[in-house]
Amino acid sequence: MNDNGSLFNDADLFGSAESAVRETRQAETESAPYAARYSNSRIKPISLDGLNPMQREAAEHVDGPLLVVAGAGSGKTRVLTHRIAHLISNHGVSPMNILAITFTNKAAGEMKHRVESLIGPVAKSMWVSTFHSACVRILRVHAERIGYPKTFSIYDQADAQRLTGYVIRDMGLDVKRFTPRGVHAVISNWKNELVSPTQAAERAAHIFDRKHSEIYREYQERLLKAGAMDFDDLLVNVVRLFRMHTDVLASYQDRFKYILVDEYQDTNIAQNEIVLSLAARHHNVCVVGDTDQSIYAFRGADFRNIGQFEDAFDEVSVVVLEQNYRSTQNILDAANAVIAQNFARKPKELWTETGPGDAIVRFHADDEGDEAAYVARTMKTLFTGGCKWGDMAVFYRTNPQSRVIEEILMRFGIPYKVVGGTRFYDRREVKDAVAYLRVVTNPLDEVSVKRVLNIPKRGVGDTSISRLDVFARDENISFFEALRRASEAGVSGAARRGIESFVAVIE
Repeated sequence: MNDNGSLFNDADLFGSAESAVRETRQAETESAPYAARYSNSRIKPISLDGLNPMQREAAEHVDGPLLVVAGAGSGKTRVLTHRIAHLISNHGVSPMNILAITFTNKAAGEMKHRVESLIGPVAKSMWVSTFHSACVRILRVHAERIGYPKTFSIYDQADAQRLTGYVIRDMGLDVKRFTPRGVHAVISNWKNELVSPTQAAERAAHIFDRKHSEIYREYQERLLKAGAMDFDDLLVNVVRLFRMHTDVLASYQDRFKYILVDEYQDTNIAQNEIVLSLAARHHNVCVVGDTDQSIYAFRGADFRNIGQFEDAFDEVSVVVLEQNYRSTQNILDAANAVIAQNFARKPKELWTETGPGDAIVRFHADDEGDEAAYVARTMKTLFTGGCKWGDMAVFYRTNPQSRVIEEILMRFGIPYKVVGGTRFYDRREVKDAVAYLRVVTNPLDEVSVKRVLNIPKRGVGDTSISRLDVFARDENISFFEALRRASEAGVSGAARRGIESFVAVIE
């Protein structure tokens, strides 16, 4: 997961644009004959003997809706991969007719690798991806049906907040009361709940809400004008596409005859509608979730989607995975006592065969220094008892906590390495390079144009950019087109020469 709460990275999205179009078109034309060839192929049936009884029941289920309530550490990934392999090897289902959705790229890669290890490279034909990546593949083919170019740009969190800031500034609002980050969070929540700008305005209870809805409307208009979508739009626009163009929905319903979704308790309203829409024809959908593990309500996740899943289909089969393979019984007893207090939960009692294990220890520290010293003393004791430094990890909740822990580790002579830092695609120079590529692909992308206009420095200041903004609005043209006509916008001297050099580079 990214620091901003996103569940995929730029590499996954930017790198998939051309290949997504190619793969999807190829899949649309070859799915039927491939399925026929595949059903006659000789692939050794896989064995499910290594699964426990409940895991096996979930893996052997073939047709109809299935809800797997999977407790923590209960082997749900093993169940999902064996279920996919079982469908392909033992029931002749074409991999092209299977859609598997996970919440991270890492989980998607692991799932595909495990299925390949079970049945071979034929598994490469499957769609195994995050919700957002699957939506990108769909939109790269059909974006023009909802008014976007197929080469639409994808704004990450920073780009989206930057555009929100432009809107707030141009509307003359107080940036202290309407911060780009805060306003965009409100917009994001609206999108996750499938609330349009018009609906947001209608629901506004006071002037503050109305201003947010006005920013939302202008923000969306600028995204459309720039041929761009933010992360939330990838979901919302697929919902719009399916609602407005039933032929597109029908084509994907025919394509994906078997659907599997992991971490269903973390889906939002938009993701839930996508799943239910795709599964509405065949009903062969398996969702894996656990209301007790729902922790992403702050970004729109709604664990009640699990209940809605049972309401959406008749005769939903339910399998509960309670055997835990990760923890000792003492830990599970504590966890069971805590989660028993949750409301609207599917009842379950986690258990394990690994034994009771060590007792749980709680240390009450006087302050952060006392806490860090306890951590260091515990590590020293473990090391003396034969444990390697490399087998220990210290987790802390926020980055500022690392300083006092580092100081005490140095005082105790304990070697350590801080894991983290800026991710590759969040590095400034990489984001600048990607922005240049975005502008080349999509000159309408105002945020990317403004990001690199002065990289390297070209002497174009805020005054010149403001003139260009006004000129672009008055002439109803894109910001890049305004750059081409900088002299008409009243830009002169070094700024105009810098703009001319930038335009020449892009062209």
